[in-house]
Amino acid sequence: MALSFPDDCRYADSHEYARPEGDLVRIGLSAFAIDQLGDIVFVDLPDVGASLSGGSSFGSVESVKAVEDLVAPISGVVTARNEAVLSGPEELQNDPYGEGWLLIVQPSDAAELDSLLDAASYSQKLEAH
Repeated sequence: MALSFPDDCRYADSHEYARPEGDLVRIGLSAFAIDQLGDIVFVDLPDVGASLSGGSSFGSVESVKAVEDLVAPISGVVTARNEAVLSGPEELQNDPYGEGWLLIVQPSDAAELDSLLDAASYSQKLEAH
């Protein structure tokens, strides 16, 4: 399966993506991470209003293979979480950049996005491994 990495997203080394949408940022898990995890059976996300700290864990994804921490690509406050992914974790596999998003965050410093990888750099990093 060829993995895609949309150009309008920025990517963390830990494989989360951040997609700017006006003043807010949509956070999800890259197609590469989902491919590596395999069948996802459980997702744990913070409540709306929770504060995220860039580089810190904000939840977890459990697959039949492993439990992986989700790491915040940026700092901010959660304004929405994807309830559909909590009740149907397979949404992550089906559409990671669409219906399979995790959180929407009000960033505390939009400049943090500049420290994340663009799609081309992220793709090159994965090919190097």
